[in-house]
Amino acid sequence: LSPSQFLRRQQVLQLYRKILRAIRDVPAEADRHYLKDWAREEFRRNKDATEEDAIRMMITQGNMQLQELQRTIKLAKS
Repeated sequence: LSPSQFLRRQQVLQLYRKILRAIRDVPAEADRHYLKDWAREEFRRNKDATEEDAIRMMITQGNMQLQELQRTIKLAKS
């Protein structure tokens, strides 16, 4: 692994952990289960990606989806 690949891998793992942590706050168990399966499948489906630009784009997209999930959870709790 090159240093940039190592850093990118760390970013991906950090994003995955943040998404799973956010999912824990989802009130409905069925929704939690669905979202956890969705997240696992998305990361599994893209695990063999090697192109730097594509990976960077996926990380950005994942962060936006995480923010949307966090906003939705906050609204559901209020």
